[in-house]
Amino acid sequence: MNERHIKMNTMAVDERFQNGAQDYVAYLETPEGRLRADLSFANLEDFLPRSRAEKSLCVLDVGCGTGATAVRLARLGMQVTLLDLSPAMLDIAKRTAQEAGVSDKVVLQHGDATRLTDLFHSASFDVILCHNVLEYLDDPIAGLCGAARTLRDSAAILSVLVRNRAGEVFKAAIQAGDLAAAENNLTAEWGQESLYGGWVRLFTSDSLQAMLKAASLTVIAERGVRVLADYLPSRISRSVEYERILELERKLGSRPEYAAVARYTQCFARLP
Repeated sequence: MNERHIKMNTMAVDERFQNGAQDYVAYLETPEGRLRADLSFANLEDFLPRSRAEKSLCVLDVGCGTGATAVRLARLGMQVTLLDLSPAMLDIAKRTAQEAGVSDKVVLQHGDATRLTDLFHSASFDVILCHNVLEYLDDPIAGLCGAARTLRDSAAILSVLVRNRAGEVFKAAIQAGDLAAAENNLTAEWGQESLYGGWVRLFTSDSLQAMLKAASLTVIAERGVRVLADYLPSRISRSVEYERILELERKLGSRPEYAAVARYTQCFARLP
């Protein structure tokens, strides 16, 4: 994918997230969408800062989407700032917070994930979420550098969730039965985004960790999200067996040999 196509892809991202907001809402209600959200949140709970009372934590959710994760954090008493480039997504997030009765714990902010230092003071947040955002940025390292500068201190945590390249290999081979695509995905830097259309950046564990290091962040843990749920035979109901699948995925995602081939990689990082 050449530089011109990358720029065209980036220009189309705003429109995709604006026009496709309701599609994203629908996706999060599917077993696949629920699983991604539930697993990433369960992983996050394992690494929330414990040196301060939870109710004093300030959280930034970069690319907040529907606000569902923010509601979970607000219900724990945390103050959550929601940042998104899509006004349509922010409208949905606002309604989500209102319906959950946590509007007093939530602040909405329209803005670009690569301009965090222009939007917020340095050392402002104890927790920053950057879930499924880096895939769409021209310069992911710029976004990570901004996150690093707005983390409060060395006890603060950054949670990053990205599309894993290895997962695209298995998706092509197992779901689609497309061996040519699977082989191509072994080295692909970009993949097809099925929900919005267009291209999405793919990551390896090494490439993500290198970006975090370039942003002066130290990786403290890595988890796989959706290791095998996407490949279960159709006779297994994703809805009926949801809790069993979730429990199994939690076990697999914490083991490096299985996490390596998950559809998504979740990294936790801190300031040195």
